[in-house]
Amino acid sequence: MRIFEAARITAAAALVMACAGSAIALDPEKPTPQAGPRTQPMSIIDAFRSGTQAYLAGDRKKAITSLQYAAEHGHAGAQWKLGRIYADGDGVKADPYKAYIYFSKVASKASDTSPFVPEARFVANAFVALGNYHLEGIANTEVHRDSRRAAQFFRYAATYYGDADGQYHLARLYLDGVGVQKEPRVAARWLYSAANKGQHQAQALLGQMLIAGEVLPRQAARGLMWLTLARDGAAGSDEWIEQAYRDALKETSEDDQIVARNFLEQYLRSSR
Repeated sequence: MRIFEAARITAAAALVMACAGSAIALDPEKPTPQAGPRTQPMSIIDAFRSGTQAYLAGDRKKAITSLQYAAEHGHAGAQWKLGRIYADGDGVKADPYKAYIYFSKVASKASDTSPFVPEARFVANAFVALGNYHLEGIANTEVHRDSRRAAQFFRYAATYYGDADGQYHLARLYLDGVGVQKEPRVAARWLYSAANKGQHQAQALLGQMLIAGEVLPRQAARGLMWLTLARDGAAGSDEWIEQAYRDALKETSEDDQIVARNFLEQYLRSSR
């Protein structure tokens, strides 16, 4: 299977459709009509700016009030920010279902956003969030576990937007055969793409695979290079990455470690 075969899908092919009622049902396979030109009254933009400024100032109550006004009037940026606030429990009680609804609105409204504009990263993040919610489901809601649908959301973020998080999560599905056919080599190619964009989880997993030499030919020094990048990028936020790095030091020779440092220096120079 060619890994970039899915890149030919259009924005409409993975779009989220709004159904009747308050809940939003998701089906990336259903096409969505092309939206007409979008115009926004300045009051909505002002509400978004006010909400953003209040958020940065630490006034969550004012921020949420202003962002909700903008979100209710269709401002995708406000919808995404509220999704993140409720997903992370940032100043409010975490509410995955509210987050899901807001992310769904972003996906419905802005899925055809050009991947080459700054806003694209927020839209891609919404698709990744939706994918993660479908991997686990949300208790006591109509959002059920659906790994096939999760794969569709990750694939859209990975292919249309080239999003590193989407690529990492899609790789994990291919590696485990969840929602897609198990294809470890396809997973490895997605991991390589995400790792080159600085996604530290992808770097760590790719490093482990190279050191183990199971899916890919063993390249211990190269694997240690990726794990070193992952550990530095994670900065202690992922204990499994720190542990993987320590394990790699035990599993590689002194010569491997010297070569890994050379690889790392070359990689960092080429990335500047």
